[in-house]
Amino acid sequence: MSAPRPAAELFSLEGRTALVTGASAGLGARFAAVLAQAGATVFAAARRIDRLKELADSDARIHPVACDVSQEADRTRLVDTALAATGRIDILINNAATSGETRAEDESPGAFADVLDVNLTAPFHLARLIAEAPAPTEGPPVGRSIVNISSILGLVSAAPLGGASYAASKAGLIGLTRELAGQWGRAGTRVNALAPGWFRTEMTADLFGDERSRRWIERNTLLGRGGEAQELDGALLFLASDASTYCTGQVLTVDGGWTTR
Repeated sequence: MSAPRPAAELFSLEGRTALVTGASAGLGARFAAVLAQAGATVFAAARRIDRLKELADSDARIHPVACDVSQEADRTRLVDTALAATGRIDILINNAATSGETRAEDESPGAFADVLDVNLTAPFHLARLIAEAPAPTEGPPVGRSIVNISSILGLVSAAPLGGASYAASKAGLIGLTRELAGQWGRAGTRVNALAPGWFRTEMTADLFGDERSRRWIERNTLLGRGGEAQELDGALLFLASDASTYCTGQVLTVDGGWTTR
């Protein structure tokens, strides 16, 4: 058993390499910035390379990588790029996601499968690539952390909002998290999920911009408001860092009390 570390060091990511998908905007961009601020070398991945370059301009520790996570070759190339540059991958934030139709009867089987491909199949493949990557020979000890970004819609229904494919993919991501945690725990790879509630992002701009929808969120959230992106910083760093070395297979919900109603 290792000796206790000073509390101030528990959240440090110095010497670590992290991958963040869906990093061109919203929560993904925030996640990449926070991990870099904690000392990690971050490979920020998304399709919009121009947005990634803007993000990288804010911190030299952030490296943009054009990547469409729906493409298997792109996922493999992302992992290979990080390994070639740093020789290690310690943290994976599976954040990239897409949403489908709100009404189930409006969603075709093909469109449903497309959402699952991005939101569930891609995280599985990336997690497997990370788990199979060679262990680093230098730097901080191996203790990989995979954080799957799920949602409260993987836990409860948010009808009339939400969507069948999105909810199914986010619930599936929670099941995947628990299964991979069980399979890889003894190898030292931790797998946890972060389930945000209603946060103000590019994806939810219309929701928060509509007074009726905004009041619905406020009325049904115990704290009486939607979340701000920075309010996920602590939860993200906890799961990504050595502060959570005895935590795996868990779902950390940050939702202002929405799911406790």
